[in-house]
Amino acid sequence: MIGLVGLGRMGGAMLGRLRDQGQDVAAFDQDAGLRTRAGGVASVADCAAPVVILSLPHEAAVEAVLAALLPAMPKAGVVVDTSTIAPGAARRFAEQTAMAGVGYLDAPVSGGPAGAAAGTLAMMLGGAPEAIAAARPVLELVATRITHVGGPGAGQVAKLANNLLVATHLMAAAEALRMADAAGVDPAALLPVLNAASGRSAATEVNWPRWILPGGFDSGFAAGLMRKDVRLALELAEAAGTPLPVCAAAASLWEASPVPDAEEFNRVPAALFQDRSHG
Repeated sequence: MIGLVGLGRMGGAMLGRLRDQGQDVAAFDQDAGLRTRAGGVASVADCAAPVVILSLPHEAAVEAVLAALLPAMPKAGVVVDTSTIAPGAARRFAEQTAMAGVGYLDAPVSGGPAGAAAGTLAMMLGGAPEAIAAARPVLELVATRITHVGGPGAGQVAKLANNLLVATHLMAAAEALRMADAAGVDPAALLPVLNAASGRSAATEVNWPRWILPGGFDSGFAAGLMRKDVRLALELAEAAGTPLPVCAAAASLWEASPVPDAEEFNRVPAALFQDRSHG
């Protein structure tokens, strides 16, 4: 059996993927509706298994889940935490789980709900090699690119660096496309040029063609989560004494955006580009 706590868009997609692969999954979410629709168990403790995946929105949720989960976990079990949290929190949780005789991997992912459903996530791991070895058969059911970055917290450092770049690339792409549009070149015509040239990024190759230009804005990643990740990255940079003048400018645009946190994050750069693409 595999345990899974957190049945939002990412957790729900991972649950579907695991069950499609024939796995017996004990799933829990504090939202009774999500729990019922998933055929979930009654409590966090009921998710205890040799490998338990967490897909939670923030550090406080992880802390609360671990408090309920660890007393029920089997010895030498592994908690795979796919949440994006501060590296320092991940190190603290690794120490906490070790005291309970349980392994802990900070294992943030990239690829969104679509990648989770297809089993093609990229996973960035921080933790002990023996914990990775024990959890790998489960990890390989949801991720095709599994990279061990280093010790506890290293996976979170990698994820925050990644999402800081994503946030910055989205804003930069929005400004470049808006400039081109104002100069008379339609963004739909410009994107293939950028994506065949050195200016391409995931923002131009994926986000704009799939979710921004068509007007759906539904990448599966909420504005509030992107803001949280950017804030965590800036806090990490401050603690490390690393100035981020370019990324900090992009971060300030995310903070200033009027888009509610419940909206999908791609609506932010789209708001910078309303001249022609969306009215």
